[in-house]
Amino acid sequence: MRYLILLTVLLSCFAIGFRFSEQPPPPAVPMVQQNEANIGFDWAFGALVGKGKTMVAITHDTTLMSGEEIKMLVKLRKDCFVYLVHQDSKGEIELLFPSKIQQFQTDYTVDKNYFIPKGRGWSAFDKNTGKEVFFLIASTERLLDLEVKLGNYFSADMSKKQALADDIVSEIRNVRKHYTTFSTIAEKPVSIGGNIRGTEKVEGARRPDVSTLATQISAKNFYSKTITIDHQ
Repeated sequence: MRYLILLTVLLSCFAIGFRFSEQPPPPAVPMVQQNEANIGFDWAFGALVGKGKTMVAITHDTTLMSGEEIKMLVKLRKDCFVYLVHQDSKGEIELLFPSKIQQFQTDYTVDKNYFIPKGRGWSAFDKNTGKEVFFLIASTERLLDLEVKLGNYFSADMSKKQALADDIVSEIRNVRKHYTTFSTIAEKPVSIGGNIRGTEKVEGARRPDVSTLATQISAKNFYSKTITIDHQ
């Protein structure tokens, strides 16, 4: 009788285990979903170089000469916050995009081309040679500490601006360090009609469209890029 009871218990456990083994495993979270981009925008940085004023894309550190011209573009594809900060050869800070922090509430929409400078004009390098640094940052949230430091800089006396400029650059580095675990998902050229956009030569006094150099950037939570121009 004891063996019969033991055999019955073992068979019951086996049957229960078999039923559980037949249950399908919980669905795995797709890798695409785990890495889904919540930052998306088009970015273009072009320069008119040489005597022929040929337009080239600026994608990394390079050298430009006094008198050569630059223009940039930001076009949001997702609701995120993009900042473009410039530190010129004299160490002075300029907020290129948005033109003012208040623009986040007044003129900041998806699928709109924001040119820097505005319109079809281009910005020419002056005779003050040295390093020109452009900090491009994007976040799903507003970088309020950076915004405060920028506001302090623009409202300060000239005697205090250099220290405040250094403080802004330090804040940008701190933000990048804070978000080191997040990486760019994709950075690819925008195409028109299947053709990759490339360089364009200026015809006469006409200024080319810098949007033809645009790169589509996708990232998770944070994106940062720094380009240094050796202005000669």
